Amino acid sequence: MLLEVLKSKIHKATVTDANVDYVGSITIDEDIMDAAKLVENEKVLVGDLTNGNRLETYVIKGVRGSGTIGMNGAAARLCMVGDEVLVMSFAWMDEKELKTHRPAIVLLDKKNRLQ
Repeated sequence: MLLEVLKSKIHKATVTDANVDYVGSITIDEDIMDAAKLVENEKVLVGDLTNGNRLETYVIKGVRGSGTIGMNGAAARLCMVGDEVLVMSFAWMDEKELKTHRPAIVLLDKKNRLQ
C-alpha cells in the first residue's frame, strides 16, 4: 500500500516578493531549497499563515543566499509581501519506506535565514 506523506516543509517563511505578471510558481532561495530537499519544478502546497489561503504551485530557484520567497502569477494575489507561509511537499511511500522516513523540516527566522 502506498501513502502520500510529508516529504519536506519550510516553516514560517516570509514572502519577500509578489509578481502577478510572472507566469506562475514560487521562487525559493536555492539554499533554502537544498535544506528542504526541494528540486526545481517540484509541486508544493503553500499555506499562508497570515490570511489562511492555500494553493498548489511549483518551485523555481531563487538566488542562493538571498532569502527570497517570491509568489508569482496568480499566487501573488493570494500571498502578499510580508505574509508568513508554510511550503510543503509530499511523496508517495510504501510501508517499508515509511519506517525510516523523516521529513526535512526547515525553520526560518523573519529574514528567511535558516535556524
